[in-house]
Amino acid sequence: MDASPHFDMQLRSAAFAWLREQVERRGDDVLPRTMLLDGFIFMEQRVSLLSPAQGIFKPRVLPEIPLSITTTSNGPYDDSFGSDGLLAYRYRGTDPGHRDNVGLRLAMSRGIPLVYFHGVVPGKYLAVWPVFIVGDDPDRLTFSVAVDDAQTMLGTHSDLSGAGIAADEASRRIYITRQVRQRLHQRGFREKVMDAYRRQCAMCRLKHAELLDAAHIIGDKEEGGDPVVPNGLALCKIHHAAFDMNILGVSPDYRILVREDILHETDGPMLRHGLQELQESRLIVPRRTDLRPDRDRLALRFERFLKAG
Repeated sequence: MDASPHFDMQLRSAAFAWLREQVERRGDDVLPRTMLLDGFIFMEQRVSLLSPAQGIFKPRVLPEIPLSITTTSNGPYDDSFGSDGLLAYRYRGTDPGHRDNVGLRLAMSRGIPLVYFHGVVPGKYLAVWPVFIVGDDPDRLTFSVAVDDAQTMLGTHSDLSGAGIAADEASRRIYITRQVRQRLHQRGFREKVMDAYRRQCAMCRLKHAELLDAAHIIGDKEEGGDPVVPNGLALCKIHHAAFDMNILGVSPDYRILVREDILHETDGPMLRHGLQELQESRLIVPRRTDLRPDRDRLALRFERFLKAG
């Protein structure tokens, strides 16, 4: 095992490049746990990117500093974002001197980048890199974590190290981290909605994932527009657009209705089969009752549909 800083940064750069390749190949930055556990080959050694059991992970080939930190979708750690816009990542256990916590403290002092895996649903993680440990609060047993932009850093730090960053770079990290926070919410919402609806459109049963959206019943910028499954519908892109434009409505008892003027239009087969034939059909809902569309939210949205008609 090479203990040199050069080897460490070579491996991290290889990990970042491998993650970028997987995201580009799949067209999705949500990656399966099995793929991350299997990892990649580096200098004839297989390197996993996360631990089967622990949130702070250091592969055997690295001497001191972890490669990744992970939040599972149903894990025991209450990771959140603080008022400063940064991720507050919980210590491993309650001992600040635990080797995993010491490893993250070393990453902070040396400005070493890591990967953050955010569990969106069981077995799937949104990958974010590079991230840096930028603060340590032993009283609250948390580290502060900031996200940076790899391409920007390549222009300022040839080794990707974040040591000694300037004030403008710190501001950039806060800005990027806030953007990532929004992406985490959006992707978490999408994956949970897709799982609940068995990855099919709730109106037409289309199952092509690339043509499906997680639609909000109440918009995410409105009161009650929380990114939770009961405020969501899995819809194909055409039915999502029709729902947003109040061409289609869903009543609180899960009936699909078509706006009156659309019912009387004459056009091609898409209008007839894709929209008009949905009139008075039943919405496909999740099997679990607690994940089904919230009737109060549907009632509010349905009022808008009736007014539009």
